[in-house]
Order: sequence, then C-alpha cells, then structure tokens
Amino acid sequence: MDDKQLRKSVEKQIKRMRKAEAERPTLLAQSIFMGTLSLLFVLPVIAGLYLGNWLDDQTDDYSIHWTIGLLVVGLVIGFINVYLFVREHD
Repeated sequence: MDDKQLRKSVEKQIKRMRKAEAERPTLLAQSIFMGTLSLLFVLPVIAGLYLGNWLDDQTDDYSIHWTIGLLVVGLVIGFINVYLFVREHD
C-alpha cells in the first residue's frame, strides 16, 4: 500500500467516525425509544389480563382459563410488537 492509498483510507475512516459521532442518539432520544418499547410490550399484556379476567368473571364457577390464555396471547403480541419496532428502527 502506498502513501496515497493509506492517506485516502485513513481520511475515509475519519469521515465515517465523525458522521457516526454526529448521528449518535441523545439521552432524550434513547429514553423515548425505550419508553415506546415498554409501551408496545406492556399494553397488550395488560389488555389480555383485563379481558381474560372479565371473561372469567362472566362464568358462574371459579376459573382463570381465559386470564391465563389471554395473558399468553398478550405476551406473544408484545414480543412481536417489540421485534417489529426494533427491526424497523435498526
């Protein structure tokens, strides 16, 4: 490698590093991102719990079948939401 190629390579790396430093997310942006992730996960879980509890209360006997089932559905939907959101913003 001659001096010209080495200089060009180093300059290219310096530009790339400066660009990465300028585009680094701020603390506020990271906090908003994490808050959005937590809402995308927690809301389907809570909705599943409330709906399952309400359905179980509609029956005459004691049952938690709907609550457990819809809790699992909420967890799955929450994981899918988080996965899709992270994949979109990566």
